Amino acid sequence: MLLAHRGYDVTIVEKASVPGGRNAPIQAGPYTFDTGPTFLHQKFTLDEVFAETGRKTEDYMEFVKLDPMTTLTWGDVSMETSFNQETMTQNIEKAFPGEAANYERFMSDHAKKLETIFPCLLTPYHKISSYFKSKMIKALPYVATKKSVMDVLSEYFDDERLKLAFTFQAKYLGMSPWNCPALFSILSYIEYAHGIYHVQGGLSNISMGMAKVFEEEDGNFMFDTEVKEITYHGKKAATVLLADGTSMKCDDLIVNADYAHARSTIFGEKNEPPESLLKKKYSCSTYMLYLGLDTIYEDEPHHHVLFADDYHQNLRDIQDEKIVSADASIYIRNSSITDPTVAPKGHSQLYILVPTINTRNQHPWEDDQDAYEEKILDRIIENTGMKDLRDHIVKKRCITPQGWEEANIFIGATFNLAHTMDQMLYFRPRNRLNGFENIYLVGGGTHPGSGLPTIYESARISANLICESHGIQRDRVDFASAILSSANS
Repeated sequence: MLLAHRGYDVTIVEKASVPGGRNAPIQAGPYTFDTGPTFLHQKFTLDEVFAETGRKTEDYMEFVKLDPMTTLTWGDVSMETSFNQETMTQNIEKAFPGEAANYERFMSDHAKKLETIFPCLLTPYHKISSYFKSKMIKALPYVATKKSVMDVLSEYFDDERLKLAFTFQAKYLGMSPWNCPALFSILSYIEYAHGIYHVQGGLSNISMGMAKVFEEEDGNFMFDTEVKEITYHGKKAATVLLADGTSMKCDDLIVNADYAHARSTIFGEKNEPPESLLKKKYSCSTYMLYLGLDTIYEDEPHHHVLFADDYHQNLRDIQDEKIVSADASIYIRNSSITDPTVAPKGHSQLYILVPTINTRNQHPWEDDQDAYEEKILDRIIENTGMKDLRDHIVKKRCITPQGWEEANIFIGATFNLAHTMDQMLYFRPRNRLNGFENIYLVGGGTHPGSGLPTIYESARISANLICESHGIQRDRVDFASAILSSANS
């Protein structure tokens, strides 16, 4: 989208029949589901990317800012979250008496933390000298620490459950807050300070909006087209060979596929062996249920997280990559109470996600998939108002970690490479891929990392690097600085 707007002749080769990848729609009869992401935070990044093409996001999709945002449930205790700090203060004090002042301190401290760290996420890290830039030096106290996200939250809150309300966002990176680097405590702050958004019709409509802009800028799509391998002239990608035998020449090549899958399959003579890639750390996977219902549960929240009874053990099981935890956490999106376009009138759809182990150790999901589904439905029925849920299921789709792997995601790690300190910034696969002169990466496997806003930022970084390789410097559209500064004032 950015490069087409800047006058480059851009062709997107897409294996699927629609754009979006993990942010594409799933259609099950008359029900429309998002494949992966279900809400947008840090909306100002998406606004900036569209503004770089002279457009506004609102002209291509309809946003609903959610309030309340998410209902969090620990056994018999629940709390609604809100970006309205007065409301959030009241909700915290009601559920966890005595903790409201700690929330206010967290928000004040993290306004400064985010404003300091954020500029470090906007530039590439191709040289170790990048760590000595002034903005990184200012951020070092937040970055150069062995603390985890949970360590940070333990400095603010006493109740373990409330700590989870400010650390479960580490799962957006596919990580445990006990292992996730401390700098990522900014994730919960971004939500609670700036809110989260639903996109009518589903988050996949962001991909559709971008595709529309791309076509308006005379970009060329090739759907249902599989890449077989890349060929080279020295350190440069020279051609892309398609599965049908067609060969396409390229001046620059952008790879937006799952990093490890692509690196081990389509790089031809320069493929990296899977055995080498398996030495890296990867995120968890997810077990997914997409349910079409012949009723609407109007009293159930848009977003609902049911925490495992022993959340820490649940995450230890996932981190060890061997055992499917018997005590699972469950995320439920009931977007039909907000969005009438995703199901027929009087009907609704549920999106259910369960973080679980990836396929590194080859758990036989095909052997116990049905039993696992029943266990998840039992827990939802027990802990929500959807007591007759099974009676209303008329359509169903399921994706297991094995299914994710079959969809070309390396070991089914849906959030890509883990975000550990030795796999971030300079140490993450670089936006201009190391060892190649004209191959660029976009997506969760490169800098800045996983999550829609950071993936959009990776696209902007790579687009700007391509422009620089042709002698053109691009200024960034910047809405974030004023927004973050205002929050910190």
